[in-house]
Amino acid sequence: MPTTVEIIRRKRDGGEVSAADLSALVAGYTRGDIPDYQMAAFLMAAFWRGMTVAETRALTEAMLFSGAVVDFSHLPVAKVDKHSTGGVGDKTSLGVAPLVAAAGVAVPMISGRGLGHTGGTLDKLEAIPGFQTGLSLDTFRALVERLGVALIGQTPEIAPADKKLYALRDVTGTVESIPLITASIMSKKLAEGIDALVLDVKVGSGAFMKTQSDAQQLAASLTATGEAMGKRVVALLTDMNQPLGWAVGNALEVIEAQQFLRGEVTTGRFAELTFELAAHMLWLGGAAESVAAGHILARDVVASGQALAKWQTIIEAQGGDPRVAEDETRLPQAAHELVVRAPQSGTVTAMDTEAIGMAAVVLGAGRQTLASPIDPAVGFRMEVELGSPVAAGDALARIHYNDAGPVPEVERRLRAAVTIAVH
Repeated sequence: MPTTVEIIRRKRDGGEVSAADLSALVAGYTRGDIPDYQMAAFLMAAFWRGMTVAETRALTEAMLFSGAVVDFSHLPVAKVDKHSTGGVGDKTSLGVAPLVAAAGVAVPMISGRGLGHTGGTLDKLEAIPGFQTGLSLDTFRALVERLGVALIGQTPEIAPADKKLYALRDVTGTVESIPLITASIMSKKLAEGIDALVLDVKVGSGAFMKTQSDAQQLAASLTATGEAMGKRVVALLTDMNQPLGWAVGNALEVIEAQQFLRGEVTTGRFAELTFELAAHMLWLGGAAESVAAGHILARDVVASGQALAKWQTIIEAQGGDPRVAEDETRLPQAAHELVVRAPQSGTVTAMDTEAIGMAAVVLGAGRQTLASPIDPAVGFRMEVELGSPVAAGDALARIHYNDAGPVPEVERRLRAAVTIAVH
């Protein structure tokens, strides 16, 4: 068995590390036998040298089996989840989970918090008064068995190697590595006990993958790894050159998701992407014979009220107030609103979506540090999208805020993030 230093050297010099050696490396680091500085050296070597398909799969398996793997094989229905690589205003999980579960496909969903300029599903869910995401693995199993769906955060039992490795990657400049991203995502998702997975790989100014080429590489890596481990995987490349929908901020995004679930908003970029993701999940889960049939079923489930009813059931089962689904005054409300106005007439031709996401973080809708508190009420209502004509003085966005301190900086960032071409 090679030493840790020998494994580091092999990867540093462009060699391929065996599955057994990767397994030993991950296990040793998870136990605390291998120090941060050695694992950081390996991660940097992998970042620069890349990893083969076989190495990526082996790393994923090592991280997956560092903890518990949920077994839902006794359930008579298919288990399908969806994962987004992160964006601004992306609240699709809040729409697809109840919709797909209401149609008879189980959705065991373990989600994350906001990261950098991107929002997190857990932060949105916790904007609902009382909603608990920090549930035990036993409770997660019980909810999926009883309701066909649960929305929780990563438990200590699930892929503990990933939690430790991600924290190290975050402070060593090794986050943006496709093999390391793949192993991180897939180790958590495969631990959920799923049969199939729909991946929403974001591309554009508000995504971690800024170019089509990078997004395609990540999608291919994720798909190949999942399929090599016996799962059905579909990856969609979706646009993140502008916020997804009108809402950016936790309670505001819950409101927009609930408008969709109530059938009030069935067109536009957010609704259409949510239906697209749901249609693929329903097809992979066997509830629809094709993606086209999945679209029809998804719209029927929303129109019939079943999706909203399932959403209320989820909220109640996880400790929240189900009345918020139809009475949004029960969600946190910001005390103040400021309108950001267009400085000139013209057409909106570009948005720096990452800058919009960072403006939300500065406002308090996301975290500047791990310990930063989040204000669930604050955020933006976007009043324009790409291609929108505007006159000087028209609203570009509405800032919902409680603390006035950061508002001038947030307003400056939002105005700078929207490019208006003069006619």
